[in-house]
Amino acid sequence: MIKPFFKSTDKNFYLLHGDTMALLPQFDHKFDMIFADPPYFLSNNGLSIQSGKIVSVNKGKWDKSGGFEQVNDFNRKWLKLAREKMKDDGTIWISGTMHNIFSVGQILNELGFKILNVITWQKSNPPPNFSCRYFTYSTEQIIWARKSEKVPHYYNYKLMKQLNGNKQMKDVWKLPAIAPWEKSCGKHPTQKPLVVLTRLILASTKPNAWILDPFTGSSTTGIAANLANRRFLGIDQEEEFLTMSKNRKIEVENPKIASSYRQKISGFNDKKELDLFLIEEPSVEYKSELNLAKRKADLPIPQLS
Repeated sequence: MIKPFFKSTDKNFYLLHGDTMALLPQFDHKFDMIFADPPYFLSNNGLSIQSGKIVSVNKGKWDKSGGFEQVNDFNRKWLKLAREKMKDDGTIWISGTMHNIFSVGQILNELGFKILNVITWQKSNPPPNFSCRYFTYSTEQIIWARKSEKVPHYYNYKLMKQLNGNKQMKDVWKLPAIAPWEKSCGKHPTQKPLVVLTRLILASTKPNAWILDPFTGSSTTGIAANLANRRFLGIDQEEEFLTMSKNRKIEVENPKIASSYRQKISGFNDKKELDLFLIEEPSVEYKSELNLAKRKADLPIPQLS
């Protein structure tokens, strides 16, 4: 059995340390939803502006591109492994930019997924383009796909309509980037805001659902999942980011802090709406606990004496 880097006392938040490509084949748990923020491969020694200062766009060796074929091979490998970890009616969300999102879409179709939507997240506070030679980059794309062409998926149409002034929610979302209070335990270089992850999770899962993030970083996915009464497993190679994730989970184990965070998450009609929705949300009993045992097919065959 795989030993978790961290397991919360409520058993709703698990972290694994290592290469997601190596770890995913080692257990057979099936997830209701996956959110993935894979490398964008945009660390090209360029410059950007952050908090009024010119900074490098480089995130680390893991974000450097080795060319189109390398990007395709990487996306094909992790998406194939992720697909095996999804329930038949499960869905997956993958975020990206022009640097990787076209490759992801191509591989999703190749592997038999059905693409449901491509969400455009329009950032309400993007960094300026100081070169003045391009339009300001202010969006990211988030592909939503289900595992199977024929098996129906879950979508909370009623809630999404409620959050959009009682009108059908469109596929362009104007939402802010991370707020200062989301950096209480440190900041990951590609950290996603709770507002985005909370909306994705509420749109596509039921209470107590299991959610996987194979490139978890600082685990915004897991914090959003737990704040919304869902369960979570995150995987990352960097111990620094896993420690940050652990500290974020320990922080929201304080009921007052958790309630405060739920009220601070934007994208709702008022500060109490998320709490009220979670109270009234029909309870769904998922009996399965997280199973990190080695798959039976991988166990050694007993020798007859």
